[in-house]
Amino acid sequence: MGISAYTFFEQQQAERGIDLEQVKQQIKALKVETPSWGYGDSGTRFKVFQQNGVPRNPFEKLEDAAQVHRVTGACPSVALHIPWDKVEDYGQLRRHAESLGLTLGAINPNLFQEDAYIFGSLCNSNENIRRQAVNHVLECVDIARATGSSLISLWLADGTNYPGQDNIRERKHRLLSSLQEIYQAMDSHMRLLIEYKFFEPAFYHTDLGDWGMAYNMALKLGEQAQVLVDTGHHAQGTNVEQIVAYLLDEQKLGGFHFNSRKYADDDLIVGSTNPYELFLIFYQILDASRAGDTGVRQTAANIAYMIDQSHCIEPKIPAMIRSILNVQTQFAKALLIDFSAVKRAQEQQDVLAAENAVREAFEFDVTPLLHAVREEMGVPVDPMRAYLQSDYGQRILARGKGGASW
Repeated sequence: MGISAYTFFEQQQAERGIDLEQVKQQIKALKVETPSWGYGDSGTRFKVFQQNGVPRNPFEKLEDAAQVHRVTGACPSVALHIPWDKVEDYGQLRRHAESLGLTLGAINPNLFQEDAYIFGSLCNSNENIRRQAVNHVLECVDIARATGSSLISLWLADGTNYPGQDNIRERKHRLLSSLQEIYQAMDSHMRLLIEYKFFEPAFYHTDLGDWGMAYNMALKLGEQAQVLVDTGHHAQGTNVEQIVAYLLDEQKLGGFHFNSRKYADDDLIVGSTNPYELFLIFYQILDASRAGDTGVRQTAANIAYMIDQSHCIEPKIPAMIRSILNVQTQFAKALLIDFSAVKRAQEQQDVLAAENAVREAFEFDVTPLLHAVREEMGVPVDPMRAYLQSDYGQRILARGKGGASW
């Protein structure tokens, strides 16, 4: 009688000197926040595609998110987007989340859908419109207090389409002034995560067009401001792992928005087109968690992992489950890197040995490991199958079509 797949996997890793018990504990500790908007109707810039059974309000979004957490055990918090998730009583929304085994996570201000923001929000040359935008973010700080959140996740659509449309340097100063007022209004336990984007919707210049601009703003604001990296917000060929490593070393990496891209910000399921990039991002984070610098280790330990995806053609809940499974898979593989072997090869300047020590971890099939972890966590070994075999997907069809959308 042959040995089990997990026993064989365990033997493999023991020969490599990998402590599987420690690996399993780290996988269990990985938590990824799902976004409320990922459960609602969404679409391309051409059309929002409506699906049967999508949530009609923030309370139903939480109920769907609870299904993802139920089968994965890895998604205990849900990010809110305001005003998409605006309610009269945030205490009631918080209690509803808690009744489902969830907490309310990052608060995301919306600074791109008001007519007034056609020429920008926090960077707008019109003082009244800037005041409107700042007040909205200040409202989100208050919502964070009411929901128990410690994160304000800020993305700006601000930019220009044509040379001369506005003064680029003056827009930079307006942005900093706006952010300083917001920063000063936050409680001491809160963090402001500043996101950036290479382009879109502006095409001549974007006010926060890359990680360096976001880093510069965070540096000027203080320790409670950090950079949020969205894996879909870079130019083709960008080495995202280098950005991750740099921001970790500067102790300014605050969070991730996980998705996947083929061109621009496609918001596809994370790991669907370039799983190796996701693996290498985790490699840099885990390497930083072993750093001699305490601040770097603490930065790596406090990263807020979040999904930010627009499931336009996929069923919402299964797409979110697939996203979480992809993240878990690449994280588990990165945990199998023999960092001592990598270090030895680097010191000997053995390029092939160093590359091999990283890549061989990526090539392991971690399915037996993840099955063992889920069994120990008391969640389904196959989360996708467990959800699809439940009747939840059928029951929510009673909601009909025309639910909440962005």
